[in-house]
Amino acid sequence: MSFEIYLLVGVVAVLILVMAVIRLRRASLQSLIFGLIGAVVGLVIGALASLPLAQLPHPLGSILPIVVSLLLVIIFSALALGHREALTHLLPFLHSGTTTTESLKVGSGEILVDTSVIIDGRIADIAVAGFVPGRLLVPRFVLAELQNIADSDDAMRRGRGRRGLEVLNRLRDTSGIEVEVIEQDAPEIKEVDAKLVALAQTRSCNVLTTDYNLNRVAQIQGVRVLNINELANAIRPVVLPGEELRVRVVQPGKEKNQGVGYLADGTMIVVENGDKVMNQEVTTEVTRVFQTVAGKMIFAAPKKGELDRVKDADSPAEDKKTTRSGRNNQTRNRTKRRSLEDRLIEATNAETTER
Repeated sequence: MSFEIYLLVGVVAVLILVMAVIRLRRASLQSLIFGLIGAVVGLVIGALASLPLAQLPHPLGSILPIVVSLLLVIIFSALALGHREALTHLLPFLHSGTTTTESLKVGSGEILVDTSVIIDGRIADIAVAGFVPGRLLVPRFVLAELQNIADSDDAMRRGRGRRGLEVLNRLRDTSGIEVEVIEQDAPEIKEVDAKLVALAQTRSCNVLTTDYNLNRVAQIQGVRVLNINELANAIRPVVLPGEELRVRVVQPGKEKNQGVGYLADGTMIVVENGDKVMNQEVTTEVTRVFQTVAGKMIFAAPKKGELDRVKDADSPAEDKKTTRSGRNNQTRNRTKRRSLEDRLIEATNAETTER
């Protein structure tokens, strides 16, 4: 009988050890520190409780001290991990260590991948370039959402979903990039974005996304977000008022007499009197630069004589009266430029907020 009891205790101890090893592999350094503190407290209390328990008759006097000590270690470790914030405030020397760990999490931790990032496609090039260190985690519910998009009846959605699956396969096949599909879920939550935030809080990891709303919600709940759109805006070249830019006007603007062009990185440039040089390349001078919620917006005006040069190139025999009329229009519109620019910025911010 005693042999069976010892065997049962041994099996339970082995199972607990295996589960602990699996959890430790996924845990961050911060979690290990707090878990170790809880385990030490549990061992101390277990040692004190073992003194009276050891006086019990055999075999209880031999088994109960070990079982109670193991249970106390598990209980106090779980309590320490569940109350990390409170312990951080009570133990100041752990505060600096926690900050260091959180700063290193970006470079060495796990990163949860949102559906929008996979569909966007830029994550593959960024990861290949080495700017996404750590292990990329794709939850099963994100993969299911991506598959639903790929099976959609709408041709555009179906194409985006299939492109996302191709990007995911490219990441998995690229050496040096670790991609793992995890089964962990939050079944009590229905929305995918809310599931991601809850999962990031549970695993103490970051979220990679291009979704503006998910970015805001995650930051409110204390989850660090890596937004590819913010990265793209950060690495765009700095343009200052007074600089000259060579721009091709490709479409009319929202306001009268405006044209729109784009830089090589996709930055939009609003050109005053650009409607007169549609599909033409002109030299412009930057007048104002604005940072909106949709990104950077640049306002520019053609350099002096540039409109005349383009018109002369298109129609050399054009009458001078038309040229003088164009100059007069440019002078009249210059006084309205600031109000038109302000209205365009407000409209851009409103559209982005609605999206």
